[in-house]
Amino acid sequence: MNPTTLQLPAKAPLMSGRGWSGFLAALVFVCAVAPLANMVVPEGSLFHMSDFMVALLGKIMCYAICALAMDLIWGYTGILSLGHGLFFALGGYMMGMYLMRQIGLDGNYKSELPDFMVFLDWKALPWHWTFSDSFIFQALMVVAVPGLLAFVFGYFAFRSRIKGVYFSIITQAMTFAAMLLFFRNETGFGGNNGFTDFKRILDIPIATQQMRMTLFVITGLTLLGFFLFSRWLVTSKFGRVLQAIRDAESRVMFSGYNPLAYKLTIWTLSAMMCGVAGALYVPQVGIINPSEMSAPNSIEIAIWAAVGGRATLIGPIVGAFLVNGAKSYFTVAFPEYWLYFLGLLFIAVTLFLPQGVAGLVRQLLARRGSKFVKGAVAPPPAQALAESRAHEAGAEGAKP
Repeated sequence: MNPTTLQLPAKAPLMSGRGWSGFLAALVFVCAVAPLANMVVPEGSLFHMSDFMVALLGKIMCYAICALAMDLIWGYTGILSLGHGLFFALGGYMMGMYLMRQIGLDGNYKSELPDFMVFLDWKALPWHWTFSDSFIFQALMVVAVPGLLAFVFGYFAFRSRIKGVYFSIITQAMTFAAMLLFFRNETGFGGNNGFTDFKRILDIPIATQQMRMTLFVITGLTLLGFFLFSRWLVTSKFGRVLQAIRDAESRVMFSGYNPLAYKLTIWTLSAMMCGVAGALYVPQVGIINPSEMSAPNSIEIAIWAAVGGRATLIGPIVGAFLVNGAKSYFTVAFPEYWLYFLGLLFIAVTLFLPQGVAGLVRQLLARRGSKFVKGAVAPPPAQALAESRAHEAGAEGAKP
């Protein structure tokens, strides 16, 4: 009797040919087209990119990293967080501490202490500012502080099996509590005003065209790098487990997987991504204060993911650009009605575009006869995991 050999499905490629083409186009734009358009093309030309546009696109790319992080936990794992603005702000504060130390004696009070400490009559730096003059140390804190907070919070929340709307409310409450804490002057984070008036980074002046473009390119490369990492993550076995947890967490447990470890890992990674986004945001915008932790900011991150299309990766990035591009226009043209427009947009997407812009584009391409794979419908992720585990057990038992 011949032993039976079971073949598991081949792993899907990281991206399709069209996906790689779009990725390379974005890479060329970030590294070549934008710098040339801003620094070489004369200002009177139609193809010139203004400094304002460079700053705006750089800021939106930071937001797009947050939207991508939201997609990993909401779109692929089914965990809706309304507190990711906290991790974004923490990363920004860690970078802001270093930038404040870089001011040195160029502050208004000509002191080694930041201006707000001199104003409050502080005589020395608080303990948590000890190594803030080291760029490497603060760069580590950019990911370590949001990651540690997310890990501790997520461990107790997921172990208690808090999920759904209750988890969303708790994350928003955590963010609101942190905002109230950072508003206090005695915490050593600038109180209501936060950090601003930055002069240099790595002893290089910030307010120059070359530095602005350097930060723009670094932000773009970081966004593209996180996109590739996220794509690799969701197409791996780890990613299939996350999607199975989203669809049927109980079946995942019965299949022999521990949801706690998977949920805690992706939750912590998502928070660290937001911390990096906040660190890139601060030197480009020039300020960080507790308002970045406000509830509307965290809700907006979820809106970007919903508008673009959850569980698509590219959708939330597109959503961040669409919503913030519209916000940049409407806050100038119709400042009184911008919040109404944002709420109407979220309601319209929820009712008429449940799969977001990415889902709409996919449907339009399908109607026009674009190529797609025909055949049997793939089983849900939870069922696929159970079958994969059964196949592995069968293959082991069939070995002579």
